[in-house]
Amino acid sequence: MDRNPLRARWDLLDDFVSDQMRKVVHPPIQKPVPAGTPVVGLPDPACCRPSGTLADAVETRRSIRSFTKDPVTVDQLSWLLWSTQGVQKVIRDGIATLRPVPSGGARHPFETYLFVSRVTGLEQGLYRYLPLDHALARLSDPVPPEDVTEGCHGQAFAGSCPVCFAWTATPYRTEWRYGPVSDKIILLDAGHVCQNLYLACSSMGLGTCAIGAYDQRRMDALLGLDGEEELVVYVAPVGVPG
Repeated sequence: MDRNPLRARWDLLDDFVSDQMRKVVHPPIQKPVPAGTPVVGLPDPACCRPSGTLADAVETRRSIRSFTKDPVTVDQLSWLLWSTQGVQKVIRDGIATLRPVPSGGARHPFETYLFVSRVTGLEQGLYRYLPLDHALARLSDPVPPEDVTEGCHGQAFAGSCPVCFAWTATPYRTEWRYGPVSDKIILLDAGHVCQNLYLACSSMGLGTCAIGAYDQRRMDALLGLDGEEELVVYVAPVGVPG
């Protein structure tokens, strides 16, 4: 009996036939925007690129759990969003995308939601990033900060920060290609995304902290998700270090 669970998991691919192999139409790269949803364009990330070096960002990267009352600017937010999930190029006849972060099979199964409280140039509210357009869909009025805090098991900085990132996964984007090993790939990909947020924040004098300890049902509910077809996988508050 194979006692290595990771090797056993990959053995599941031996006789697996994916939906991609079956020529099933691939899932959309970006979640559609409901009709009538306001969409806000973001500044060109090329104009928002910080001047610091990668070495500086790596050396100063820390988990920050205390923020000042200072806002984040929309220019800074534009750079953070592009650095974590921006689309550089659509490839393979629209099946996949190239982005600043790696993803198994270039599937990029994530959506980025933002609880926006204090972003200069942006109205408060709940937003979803549209990477193909480098824009934001405003989904609703602000979510009460205490609800975000409760959703993160009482971690107050998640609710009090200027903007809190919440990444969700749409599993089928990865399952379409990788089937029974998709959960592992998705979780690895989530780490790539959040590390880029750390480095992008560090390069701009901002701070963040990866949160894996959250209430799954509460956070899914705050975003109006079913927890099956789409679910929260990572949370990261952002602000000026306090």
